[in-house]
Amino acid sequence: MKIVVVEPLSISVEEFERDAHELLQDDEIVRYASRPKNDAECIDRVEDADVIVVANLPLNASVLSHCGHLKMVSIAFVGYDHVDVDYCRDHNIAVTNAPTYPTEAVAELAIGLTLSVLRKIPQGDRAVRSSGTSAGLVGGQLAGKVFGIVGMGRIGRATAMLAQAFGATTIGFNRSPRDVPGIRQVDLSQLLRTADIVSLHVPLTDGTRHLIGAEQLALMKPGAIIINTARGQIIDNDALADALSAGRLAGAGLDVFDTEPPVNPDNRILHAPNTVLTPHVGFDTGEALTARALEALGNIGDWQSGNDRNRV
Repeated sequence: MKIVVVEPLSISVEEFERDAHELLQDDEIVRYASRPKNDAECIDRVEDADVIVVANLPLNASVLSHCGHLKMVSIAFVGYDHVDVDYCRDHNIAVTNAPTYPTEAVAELAIGLTLSVLRKIPQGDRAVRSSGTSAGLVGGQLAGKVFGIVGMGRIGRATAMLAQAFGATTIGFNRSPRDVPGIRQVDLSQLLRTADIVSLHVPLTDGTRHLIGAEQLALMKPGAIIINTARGQIIDNDALADALSAGRLAGAGLDVFDTEPPVNPDNRILHAPNTVLTPHVGFDTGEALTARALEALGNIGDWQSGNDRNRV
């Protein structure tokens, strides 16, 4: 089969070739070192592919419709809302994702953002660099707080374990009931009313888009903080900017936004107070990226042998 890796997987050529040889030694593999600039360039790369590998590159029906031989899309990412899964389903194209590779990386960033907001680490850094002092930098600590997990999948559970290690009490909401030791399950409204920190770990679907809007933010405790390392559109970010500007919330730590970075300079969340913002780097560790390539390539090998592991 011809396998086209249409964008970089952020590992070395040596690592990729080693993994590809081990997992897919009988296949032709074409690997590109840069992302396609537009749909036309993407079509040129993939139109004769049997299998396409993407990370977070959008793959829409206008591209997929030019792929007459396509049998599989292997997504080297947890989320798959950037790929037209409905088109693939209608045309018998298998789609897999890589759900396990970034678990620890994203969970650690969620806690890092929490600590950065609570302890005002960015403000402290700026104070030192501008000959300032600790005046106005009294923070809070994670120990003793109620840490709310929205979405108790792999990353949500891993984040809860880290929060517990810091001495926080964990509560969780999951759309389908899930019994997880150490996490008391509550409904979303109760979680928002109870938690000092709310951390989001759900996929972006029609049902979760703006799951946290003005009404939900109004339920949160005054002085609470919110953390989003999932998908930007899970929060109504204009409503969040309003809540932060009004001082109802103590802060927010965001790794994701309404669009992928670079974020429009006019985006109100960039100008809201008490925010710590990172450019969608939750998954972006050397360890996680190595695991991601293995998972994405391994999904192809499993699919070829009749195993539907990680099928979406």
